[in-house]
Amino acid sequence: MMEYLSDPEAIEKESFRIIRARIAGKNLPPVERTIVERVIHATADFAYAEDLCFAPGAVQSGLAALRQGCLVVTDTRMAKAGINQKLLEAIGAKVLCAFEEEGTERLAQGRGMTRAMAAMRCVASKVHGAIFLIGNAPTALFALVELFQEGKLSSPLVVGVPVGLVGAEEAKKALRATSLPSITTLGPKGGTPVAVAIFHALCHLTLEGRHEKR
Repeated sequence: MMEYLSDPEAIEKESFRIIRARIAGKNLPPVERTIVERVIHATADFAYAEDLCFAPGAVQSGLAALRQGCLVVTDTRMAKAGINQKLLEAIGAKVLCAFEEEGTERLAQGRGMTRAMAAMRCVASKVHGAIFLIGNAPTALFALVELFQEGKLSSPLVVGVPVGLVGAEEAKKALRATSLPSITTLGPKGGTPVAVAIFHALCHLTLEGRHEKR
């Protein structure tokens, strides 16, 4: 008979034990280490211990916004669906998928841009102080950078980790070149699971901070 772990809590505990042992030698600040661990747990890719980039003060800026119950904007329905609702409710935040905004398709057709770009422009005109999770479309991230440069966007944190061989690396470089607080990945790697894992780590850090203050 095969022997294997079947208890969910035991599996998760052992997974994090393995991750922490493998990255024990990495010189990471505690909050960044928590995020790296969650991303590796979601992807089983230990290269993220090197490939995640944190703008100075970005994590702290995002946590401060989450403590205030800020809005979280995703670039896809998949990312919205992937967010743990219990965690979301526990921190008092709300999530919105940019693709679901009215007028997105009309704007995309009228201005000859991708729906991802149009979605970001539609949302940016209606929300302020939201955290953005971009894990799929590089053009969505390019749009956020352009909106920031136009003075039409402010955000406490942009998680910019789109995946792809066309534009993804360039979009992340463009984001890092701005003063926007950001968490990104190097190269073409990333994706919705990475964006969601980063957000879940931020949720856990937010809750831990609340417990420590009690």
